Amino acid sequence: MRLDKLGLDPDFWRGKKVFLTGHTGFKGTWLSLWLHAMGASVTGYSLRPATQPSIYEICRMDEIVSSYIHDIRDYNSLAAALQKTAPDIVIHMAAQPLVRESYAEPAATFEINMMGTVHLLEAVRQAVQNGASISAVVNVTSDKCYDNQEWTWGYRETDRLGGSDPYSSSKAGSEIITDSYRRAFFNPLDSGAPKVSVATARAGNVIGGGDWSKDRLVPDSVRAIRNKKPIMIRYPEAIRPWQHVLEPLYGYLLLAQKLTISGAALSRGWNFGPDYGNAVSVQLLVQRLCEEWGEGASYITDPMTDHPHEAHYLSLDSSLARQTLGWKPQWNLGATLARTVEWYKACHRKQDMRAFSLRQIDAYMKGGQTE
Repeated sequence: MRLDKLGLDPDFWRGKKVFLTGHTGFKGTWLSLWLHAMGASVTGYSLRPATQPSIYEICRMDEIVSSYIHDIRDYNSLAAALQKTAPDIVIHMAAQPLVRESYAEPAATFEINMMGTVHLLEAVRQAVQNGASISAVVNVTSDKCYDNQEWTWGYRETDRLGGSDPYSSSKAGSEIITDSYRRAFFNPLDSGAPKVSVATARAGNVIGGGDWSKDRLVPDSVRAIRNKKPIMIRYPEAIRPWQHVLEPLYGYLLLAQKLTISGAALSRGWNFGPDYGNAVSVQLLVQRLCEEWGEGASYITDPMTDHPHEAHYLSLDSSLARQTLGWKPQWNLGATLARTVEWYKACHRKQDMRAFSLRQIDAYMKGGQTE
C-alpha cells in the first residue's frame, strides 16, 4: 500500500468505480475532481447544476465524469443507473442543502433529504442482491443533524440527533434511515447479509472556491464585492465551524477507503469538523475575508431582525476520526480564506479553473498549515 501524506492510497483508488450522487454541486464537483486525479472512474447522478455560474460547468466536468441527470426522488431511474454502473463504492451527497430554503420548501426538503436516502440505500440493496459487488457506502449528512443545545463544546457521534428547522431535522432523519438500513439489511452480525459497509459523515460549514449558492455567506459576500457593494451579514455573532471544502472531502475519501479495507468495524457515523480555532463568528469571518480580498471590500450588519431562526453556536468533536481514521484538518482559517479568495479571483480572470482547482487539491494533499 502506497499512502500519500494524508493516508490516502492512490493505488487503492486507481480504477475504482465510484457512484456519486449530487456530483454537479459545489462539493460534488470538488470530490469528482479529486477522485479523477487519483485515477478513479466517476459516475454521477444528480440534477443539472443549481446555480449560474456553476463550478461543474466552469471545470468542464462532463469531459471527465459519466453523468446521469435525474432526480434522487426518481427511484426507478436511480436504481437502473446504479445497477448499470456496478460501482465499487457509493457516496451519497445529493440533497437540498440550505437551511433558509428548507423554511420556504419544507416538504421538498424532507422528501429529497430523507426519501432520497431511502431510495439510494434501497437501490444499493437491490443492486447487491442482483450481483453488484458494492463494498462501501458513505452517506454525507450535516453537522446540523444534532439536536443543538448551543453547547460550547463539540458534539460527538453518540450525542442525540434532532433539529428545529426542516433542513436540520431532515438530516437527522437521513442518519436514522441509514442506521436502520445498516442494522436491518447490512448487519455484519447476520451471516446472510450483504457484505456492504455503510457509514455516515457529518461536516461543518464548508467554504471554498466555486460556491455560488444563494443565502450562503461566502457566495453572498463574493457577489457583493463584485457588485462593489458592502457585504450584508444577518447574524454577526453566530459562531460556526468554518472549514475548506477539501477538509471533509478528505474525510469522506479516507472513510470510504478504510470501510472497504476494514469492513463493518467502521460502519457508523463520523464527524469531520475543523480545529476549534476555525470556529469563529460570522462577523469575524467576513472581516478576515475582506482583509484577504482587499480592493476596498467592506461589510455592514443587516438591520432587519425577522430572519428565520438559525442556531447561534454549533461545533463538532472529531476526536473519533482523528484517532481511528488518522484524519485531521490540513488548513487553518487563514489558509482556508486565502485559497478561497484566490480561486474566485482566478475565475474572474478566466483562468482554466479545472487545472487551477487540481493545483489546489495537490497543494492540500501536500499538507501544512499556512496563514
